[in-house]
Amino acid sequence: MRARARLVTAAVGAALVIGCVSGPAASKDAAHGPAASKDAAPEKKVLVFSKTAGFRHDSIPDGIAAVRDLGAAHGFAVDATEDGAAFTSSNLRQYDAVVFLSTTGDVLDAAQQSAFEDYIRRGGGYVGIHAAADTEYDWPFYGGLAGAYFQSHPHIQPATVDVEDRAHPAMSHLAAAWERTDEWYNYRSNPREHAHVLASLDESSYIGGTMAGDHPIAWCQDYQGGRAFYTGGGHTKESYAEPAFREHLLGGIRWAVGSAQADCRPENGYTPIFDGTQASLDGWKQAGPGSFELNDGTLTSAGGMGMLWYASEELGSYSLKLDWKTAGDDNSGIFVGFPASDDPWSAVNNGYEIQIDATDVPEKTTGSVYGFQSADLRKRDRALNPAGEWNTYEIRVEGERLRVWLNGVKINDFTNTDPARSLKDGHIGIQNHGAEDQVSFRNIRIKELSTGEELRGGELRGEARPELPVKGD
Repeated sequence: MRARARLVTAAVGAALVIGCVSGPAASKDAAHGPAASKDAAPEKKVLVFSKTAGFRHDSIPDGIAAVRDLGAAHGFAVDATEDGAAFTSSNLRQYDAVVFLSTTGDVLDAAQQSAFEDYIRRGGGYVGIHAAADTEYDWPFYGGLAGAYFQSHPHIQPATVDVEDRAHPAMSHLAAAWERTDEWYNYRSNPREHAHVLASLDESSYIGGTMAGDHPIAWCQDYQGGRAFYTGGGHTKESYAEPAFREHLLGGIRWAVGSAQADCRPENGYTPIFDGTQASLDGWKQAGPGSFELNDGTLTSAGGMGMLWYASEELGSYSLKLDWKTAGDDNSGIFVGFPASDDPWSAVNNGYEIQIDATDVPEKTTGSVYGFQSADLRKRDRALNPAGEWNTYEIRVEGERLRVWLNGVKINDFTNTDPARSLKDGHIGIQNHGAEDQVSFRNIRIKELSTGEELRGGELRGEARPELPVKGD
């Protein structure tokens, strides 16, 4: 276990209260969280497709068995086939995701391709494993769905996988560096511009990488109405007995079927202001009592009430992204637009808080601009992961407009009209709410926005990710 580092803070009066405190929460019930609807949801169902028209991997039976085991352990049904005739609109409608397990070559005819395209556009999920990228080179829709085509590979060997997104359910169980052995594909193109890269290879850690130091190996994307997850791992039989790789597959499947949420919009041009290291906290200051504990690249609130704020830079127009999770029914928030001050009341009185507390009243619940404007609760409930799982916020400030995305879904759009709370210049901070509240943060990053930026760039173009339709719609 790594030693914990505590950020020492100055004490102020115990009676200090920051914006998250409210009166009796008469509406603290499951209506403001996703748990009730998730419990009532029908069982998810997955089809594993492993037809090959080229090289055949001897690990395919192990892969099928692993997905079946994961389904039995985690509550989703699994069918397996190598028959392209399964790709009809009526048959595919029963599945929440189709797993292409080391398929190779041309495996579907034109009618089957058309049925699968329709399935994805109606909200279906795709999971591609390893040689799924060595499949259907003459079908542009599939190439876009998979994200990139196979080019070559060196011999099987150990390598370091750099985990870029530790919030996605396929990656959240991993450390920042993942050491494992596999056959490491090179790809004909880099998917980073159109897909959200979850992990990349450190090409200096092995022999044979050909992607000039930017070598994605796992990614996800919202694609023409559906969800697509791809991992380059899974060549070897041993992969499917490896607990970390099995958890990786499970997270990808859970996201693809809609059981877990994540922000899979492309992400480029962000600068980390907290990257998980002690050194990256040099630009931060604690206001008020309590602290944050740093462990395994994660800041977790302790004591309170106080706020850790980024003192190094005053921000104008920007996109702030960060990952967060609660341990239970906990309370925290992210403050924006406040002046430099070691008094946390400055943030309360001169800025705005984006709340974290899924069971409070609408104007004070997760995704709200605290005390001013509720989130769209229907969209929020569908986008929100429960306690114990990671979520991602994007908080975008442009002039006096403040927008909030939760796991890639826009849930709030607020415009400030109070001159005392101008958003045009200010600082950002994360709250430690109280001794009973345990909220964790990772991977805090900033992208400064220029005029007209929203009309360019992948991740800033869309207002929201399309919502998944109900199976059978």
